[in-house]
Amino acid sequence: MTDLLDGAELRTFLPTQDFELSKRFYSALGFEQVADGEVAIFNTVGRCGIILQRYYQKDWAENLMLSLLMHDLDAWWARTERADLAGAFGVQPPKAPKMQPWGLRVGFVHDPCGVLWHMIQRPQAAG
Repeated sequence: MTDLLDGAELRTFLPTQDFELSKRFYSALGFEQVADGEVAIFNTVGRCGIILQRYYQKDWAENLMLSLLMHDLDAWWARTERADLAGAFGVQPPKAPKMQPWGLRVGFVHDPCGVLWHMIQRPQAAG
């Protein structure tokens, strides 16, 4: 059955309180903006991305968590530190990557409306 999804792409809709601020935030994180209009579409490397929408509901935003596996978490963290997300965007200070009890190395970032990202070092065996 998985061959039916071969080549499929996944993009998750995310809320924004301040659409322009959120676009700048995701650009600073390294997402590539590929469309802008009523929604803004951002890609990551690979077949996934996000769609920022001009919609916000506090309970939804503050209970939404996403994870992004990457090959070089340390390089991503260095970029994140240089971006000074807390100072530039008024978000909670990101938490540096560290090994978690569940066996993955993870850094944590909140976006401008409270969405929590788990930035994860891709395990070697996962390729």
